[in-house]
Amino acid sequence: MRGRLIDLNTGRNQKQRITVEIDEDFTESFDALKDTDINVEVKKYRNRRSLDANAYAWVLIDKIASALSLNKVDVYRNAIKNIGGVSDTVCIIENAADKLISGWTAKGLGWQAERTESKIDGCVNVILYYGSSTYDTKQMSDLIESLVFDAENLGIETLTPDELERINQEWGGK
Repeated sequence: MRGRLIDLNTGRNQKQRITVEIDEDFTESFDALKDTDINVEVKKYRNRRSLDANAYAWVLIDKIASALSLNKVDVYRNAIKNIGGVSDTVCIIENAADKLISGWTAKGLGWQAERTESKIDGCVNVILYYGSSTYDTKQMSDLIESLVFDAENLGIETLTPDELERINQEWGGK
């Protein structure tokens, strides 16, 4: 949910308290969570990607796949692996890795997992790539920029820089 940090104080117990102003009604959630431990994550707000951005990405993916005689899904998956900020690496017990990978990749076309070696005996590292359905505007913009670069290198017509900038502004991207 979208909000804004308002204040930071230190309480009598020397623990820090933050005041957050939010855009949505939090009454029910507050009542349900009050007096329990919760997970807290605070990060810079980014608009979710637009459906127009997704549609344009798939137009480019289709053209690239056609030019290279590749499967569209393979082009999409490779594009995801070529941008930053859309994966996490976890170290997991080796005999649990297959279950993690199976569950992760079942989430959608772009949800990928790669097993790599770990320095810890009995463990493996798994790189988990998120599908573009979870991308914010910056991540989606990075994906499209990568696809535009690939398309241009193949001689495929793309939107002009001015058109891309206009769309980027509409997305609230870079």
